[in-house]
Amino acid sequence: MLDYLVPGLILLASLLALYKKESTYDLLLDGAAEGLRLLATILPALILLLTAVHMLRASGAMEQISAFLAPAFRFLGIPAETAMLVLIRPISGSAALAVGADLMKQYGIDSQIGRTVAIMLGSTETTFYTISVYFGAAGIRKTRYTVPAALLADLTGFVVASLTCRLFF
Repeated sequence: MLDYLVPGLILLASLLALYKKESTYDLLLDGAAEGLRLLATILPALILLLTAVHMLRASGAMEQISAFLAPAFRFLGIPAETAMLVLIRPISGSAALAVGADLMKQYGIDSQIGRTVAIMLGSTETTFYTISVYFGAAGIRKTRYTVPAALLADLTGFVVASLTCRLFF
Protein backbone atom coordinates (compact mmCIF):
# COMPACT_ATOMS: atom_id res chain seq x y z
CA MET A 1 0.00 0.00 0.00
CA LEU A 2 2.77 2.44 0.91
CA ASP A 3 4.51 1.66 -2.38
CA TYR A 4 1.73 3.49 -4.17
CA LEU A 5 1.68 6.57 -1.94
CA VAL A 6 4.13 8.79 -3.88
CA PRO A 7 2.89 7.78 -7.35
CA GLY A 8 -0.68 8.29 -6.10
CA LEU A 9 0.12 11.77 -4.84
CA ILE A 10 1.78 12.69 -8.15
CA LEU A 11 -1.23 11.34 -10.04
CA LEU A 12 -3.59 13.25 -7.76
CA ALA A 13 -1.60 16.48 -8.24
CA SER A 14 -1.59 15.94 -12.01
CA LEU A 15 -5.34 15.34 -12.14
CA LEU A 16 -5.95 18.42 -10.01
CA ALA A 17 -3.72 20.51 -12.28
CA LEU A 18 -5.53 19.18 -15.36
CA TYR A 19 -8.86 20.02 -13.79
CA LYS A 20 -7.66 23.57 -13.11
CA LYS A 21 -6.06 23.71 -16.60
CA GLU A 22 -2.57 24.35 -15.23
CA SER A 23 0.76 22.86 -16.28
CA THR A 24 1.70 20.02 -13.93
CA TYR A 25 5.34 20.12 -14.96
CA ASP A 26 5.63 23.86 -14.26
CA LEU A 27 3.97 23.42 -10.87
CA LEU A 28 6.39 20.61 -9.95
CA LEU A 29 9.35 22.75 -11.06
CA ASP A 30 8.10 25.67 -8.97
CA GLY A 31 7.77 23.39 -5.93
CA ALA A 32 11.27 22.00 -6.42
CA ALA A 33 12.70 25.52 -6.77
CA GLU A 34 10.95 26.58 -3.57
CA GLY A 35 12.38 23.53 -1.79
CA LEU A 36 15.90 24.44 -2.93
CA ARG A 37 15.46 28.03 -1.71
CA LEU A 38 14.34 26.69 1.66
CA LEU A 39 17.34 24.38 1.79
CA ALA A 40 19.65 27.31 1.08
CA THR A 41 18.22 29.22 4.04
CA ILE A 42 18.51 26.39 6.59
CA LEU A 43 21.69 24.69 5.37
CA PRO A 44 24.17 27.05 7.10
CA ALA A 45 22.52 26.49 10.49
CA LEU A 46 22.51 22.72 9.98
CA ILE A 47 26.17 22.66 8.98
CA LEU A 48 27.07 24.77 12.02
CA LEU A 49 25.16 22.50 14.41
CA LEU A 50 26.56 19.26 13.00
CA THR A 51 30.11 20.64 13.01
CA ALA A 52 29.82 21.85 16.62
CA VAL A 53 28.50 18.48 17.80
CA HIS A 54 31.28 16.61 16.03
CA MET A 55 33.93 18.94 17.47
CA LEU A 56 32.56 18.60 21.01
CA ARG A 57 32.51 14.81 20.82
CA ALA A 58 35.91 14.50 19.14
CA SER A 59 37.62 16.86 21.60
CA GLY A 60 36.37 15.03 24.67
CA ALA A 61 34.71 18.21 25.96
CA MET A 62 31.32 16.49 26.24
CA GLU A 63 32.73 13.89 28.64
CA GLN A 64 34.32 16.58 30.80
CA ILE A 65 31.14 18.66 30.88
CA SER A 66 29.13 15.53 31.69
CA ALA A 67 31.42 14.69 34.61
CA PHE A 68 31.24 18.27 35.89
CA LEU A 69 27.44 18.39 35.75
CA ALA A 70 26.83 14.86 37.11
CA PRO A 71 26.12 16.07 40.69
CA ALA A 72 23.47 18.52 39.41
CA PHE A 73 21.86 15.74 37.40
CA ARG A 74 21.81 13.46 40.44
CA PHE A 75 20.12 16.26 42.41
CA LEU A 76 17.42 16.48 39.72
CA GLY A 77 16.95 12.72 39.81
CA ILE A 78 18.57 12.16 36.43
CA PRO A 79 21.08 9.27 36.38
CA ALA A 80 24.61 10.64 36.06
CA GLU A 81 25.33 8.09 33.34
CA THR A 82 22.85 9.87 31.06
CA ALA A 83 24.50 13.29 31.42
CA MET A 84 26.03 13.18 27.94
CA LEU A 85 22.66 12.29 26.41
CA VAL A 86 20.97 15.16 28.26
CA LEU A 87 23.58 17.58 26.93
CA ILE A 88 23.64 16.34 23.33
CA ARG A 89 19.91 15.70 22.73
CA PRO A 90 18.88 19.36 22.31
CA ILE A 91 21.62 19.80 19.71
CA SER A 92 21.63 16.68 17.54
CA GLY A 93 19.19 13.80 17.22
CA SER A 94 21.64 11.51 15.44
CA ALA A 95 24.37 12.13 18.02
CA ALA A 96 21.80 11.54 20.79
CA LEU A 97 20.80 8.23 19.18
CA ALA A 98 24.47 7.23 19.02
CA VAL A 99 24.98 8.13 22.68
CA GLY A 100 21.76 6.30 23.59
CA ALA A 101 22.85 3.20 21.69
CA ASP A 102 26.24 3.28 23.44
CA LEU A 103 24.57 3.56 26.85
CA MET A 104 22.19 0.71 26.05
CA LYS A 105 25.06 -1.45 24.83
CA GLN A 106 27.09 -0.66 27.95
CA TYR A 107 24.31 -1.08 30.55
CA GLY A 108 21.84 -3.30 28.70
CA ILE A 109 18.48 -2.46 27.18
CA ASP A 110 16.50 -3.82 30.13
CA SER A 111 18.58 -2.00 32.74
CA GLN A 112 17.40 1.09 34.58
CA ILE A 113 19.80 3.23 32.50
CA GLY A 114 18.72 1.60 29.23
CA ARG A 115 15.05 2.17 29.94
CA THR A 116 15.66 5.74 31.11
CA VAL A 117 17.61 6.47 27.94
CA ALA A 118 14.81 5.06 25.77
CA ILE A 119 12.20 7.18 27.53
CA MET A 120 14.42 10.28 27.31
CA LEU A 121 14.94 9.81 23.58
CA GLY A 122 11.22 9.45 23.03
CA SER A 123 10.11 12.35 25.20
CA THR A 124 12.52 15.14 24.26
CA GLU A 125 13.30 17.11 21.12
CA THR A 126 16.35 18.24 19.19
CA THR A 127 15.62 21.81 20.19
CA PHE A 128 18.30 23.75 18.33
CA TYR A 129 17.83 21.76 15.13
CA THR A 130 14.06 22.27 15.24
CA ILE A 131 14.36 25.98 15.98
CA SER A 132 16.95 26.52 13.23
CA VAL A 133 14.87 24.65 10.64
CA TYR A 134 11.47 26.17 11.41
CA PHE A 135 12.62 29.67 12.24
CA GLY A 136 14.95 29.62 9.23
CA ALA A 137 12.13 28.49 6.97
CA ALA A 138 9.88 31.25 8.29
CA GLY A 139 12.65 33.86 8.05
CA ILE A 140 12.62 34.61 11.79
CA ARG A 141 16.00 35.83 13.06
CA LYS A 142 15.26 36.61 16.72
CA THR A 143 14.15 33.65 18.82
CA ARG A 144 13.47 35.76 21.93
CA TYR A 145 12.02 33.41 24.57
CA THR A 146 11.81 30.33 22.36
CA VAL A 147 15.21 28.85 23.23
CA PRO A 148 14.90 29.19 27.04
CA ALA A 149 11.33 27.86 26.99
CA ALA A 150 12.27 24.93 24.74
CA LEU A 151 15.31 24.05 26.88
CA LEU A 152 13.15 24.19 30.02
CA ALA A 153 10.69 21.84 28.31
CA ASP A 154 13.57 19.49 27.46
CA LEU A 155 14.83 19.57 31.06
CA THR A 156 11.31 18.80 32.24
CA GLY A 157 11.19 15.89 29.79
CA PHE A 158 14.47 14.50 31.10
CA VAL A 159 13.42 14.80 34.76
CA VAL A 160 9.99 13.26 34.13
CA ALA A 161 11.53 10.48 32.00
CA SER A 162 13.85 9.60 34.90
CA LEU A 163 11.00 9.75 37.39
CA THR A 164 8.73 7.65 35.17
CA CYS A 165 11.39 4.99 34.78
CA ARG A 166 11.99 4.85 38.53
CA LEU A 167 8.27 4.62 39.28
CA PHE A 168 7.29 2.00 36.69
CA PHE A 169 10.42 -0.12 36.34
